[in-house]
Amino acid sequence: MKLYFLPGACSIGIHALLAELGHPFELVRAARPGTPEFEAYKRVNPKGKVPALIRDDGSLLTEFPVIALYLARINPDRRLIPTDAEGEIRVLEMTEYLVSTVHMQGYTRVRRPEKFAPSDSDHAAVKAFGLGVFQAGLDRAERQIDGKEWLFDKMSIADFALFYLAHWSTVNGIGALGPNCQAHHDRLWSRGEIRRAIEREATV
Repeated sequence: MKLYFLPGACSIGIHALLAELGHPFELVRAARPGTPEFEAYKRVNPKGKVPALIRDDGSLLTEFPVIALYLARINPDRRLIPTDAEGEIRVLEMTEYLVSTVHMQGYTRVRRPEKFAPSDSDHAAVKAFGLGVFQAGLDRAERQIDGKEWLFDKMSIADFALFYLAHWSTVNGIGALGPNCQAHHDRLWSRGEIRRAIEREATV
């Protein structure tokens, strides 16, 4: 397998998941829009986004929840997705919320307000709205973790979505992590294989 990533992007969640699974893969730096390399990357992934996963058969998978679910499915012994229908849909529900709402509608507004409003005069309002969405997501995760180590009874793919959001908050100072979310982040970051994997991104 081959994981296309950008340093510090949401792909760190999939990178961390692969490191946790111990599944062999090649790490390849993608390209950002506006760079000479971007058109070449779009030939690999026409969406031009990360994460992107090239499977062993050469086929492409995109979108964080889909890649995470695939990795859970091919590693059933790790039980990162529940086997019962109710458990599965709840993990997928949380994963989708963290990625599609907390990240894309919240964090992205804070970091890239120009995507939502072309006028500079509107950017402060866009950022404020985004911060509210982002913080609400962190607060929801904080309540859900309460009394547990993970978002659900066992580690799941949803934890790796929360991990990259909490890592962004920690590194970039956006939003406030409660003690449960901070402990959750630190619990994953303290796993040597995950920390080494993310730190390695700077050298690829």
